Amino acid sequence: MVKVGVLGAKGKMGTQVCQTVEKTEGLELVAALDQGDDLERLVEAGAQVVVDFTRPEVVMDNLAYCIEHRIHAVVGTTGFDAERLDTLRTQLAASPSTGVLVAANFSIGAVLMMQFAATAAKYYESVEIIELHHPNKVDAPSGTARRTAELIAAARQEAEAGPIPDATTTALDGARGAVVEGIHVHGLRLRGLIAHQEVLFGDVGETLTIRHDSMDRESFMAGVVVGIRRVVDTPGLTVGLEHFLDLG
Repeated sequence: MVKVGVLGAKGKMGTQVCQTVEKTEGLELVAALDQGDDLERLVEAGAQVVVDFTRPEVVMDNLAYCIEHRIHAVVGTTGFDAERLDTLRTQLAASPSTGVLVAANFSIGAVLMMQFAATAAKYYESVEIIELHHPNKVDAPSGTARRTAELIAAARQEAEAGPIPDATTTALDGARGAVVEGIHVHGLRLRGLIAHQEVLFGDVGETLTIRHDSMDRESFMAGVVVGIRRVVDTPGLTVGLEHFLDLG
């Protein structure tokens, strides 16, 4: 039985995580904390793994506490750049038995979408990303879009692909989206959406579109459960749920 604490327990994702932990065999919800709650309750409850779906401005303090107290962490909060990841690696060096998983997306389909995009990247001259989310999302581009762009850029670099063609010389600010690792990323925010992403590839005479849609937050829960079960046996920092899946 893995004892689980949830941070951000009153949010939409946190609420779903709590419900999932309570009904999943082998997991026990021992602490459900939200803004203003004392993190000491995690230790008092004997939490072995914490699932964090909070906000970028508080997540690093949460993780510092967990690492200090040797509590494993599964993190779905966004806002992780190279500097933050390096900070976690430094903190984990002082707690070598503790594991932290930082994942841009916990949907199995979204993880596969990112992997398929990285595979396709070396074969196409052009590629752009469109991410579509609900209007309450605080970051843009999404963490999934950033991670996808990074994977695509790495695959193109390995394949020694040339620059992506774009003859634009005049454009309104933002018309071509953000640029992540040389990949253009466009963010849409619309009421009624949950989480959606398209990766569009193009070459002479053809295009390829890889799209993933999450219509319900339940779609993320299978990945969260995988993360909880695997992180206890995976010390150090793991970036990306794909490392916990058998993708061949």
